[in-house]
Amino acid sequence: MNFLIDYNLTGDAVLFWGTLSAEGWLELLPIRFFTFQDADLPMDSSDRAVWHFAQSNQMILITANRNMIGVDSLEQTIREDNTPTSLPILTIGNPDRLDESSYRQKCATRLIEGNPTPQNFDP
Repeated sequence: MNFLIDYNLTGDAVLFWGTLSAEGWLELLPIRFFTFQDADLPMDSSDRAVWHFAQSNQMILITANRNMIGVDSLEQTIREDNTPTSLPILTIGNPDRLDESSYRQKCATRLIEGNPTPQNFDP
């Protein structure tokens, strides 16, 4: 599983990765995190560009603040370009809580179980 970590979650990704490791998931599943820097994506990339990049590279986008306003918003992009084979987008419902180990554990479990709703990911 490849995940594209939105630029606003880059610091939290280290904590999240540590939780996945501590829970033993990294030994069971091939999980890889990619930052915008790893992917050579500019931090100011539009939601549409980020979504298309993630889809074309078989990555699930993990985000916390993509918007719903405008022609290039994530919401509009999904409405126009989503297909039955598109990968989901995971939106962390409360990114301020990612510093809490219990919240990260819940997020990790939901992520691995593969049952988050495509638009909102708040355990």
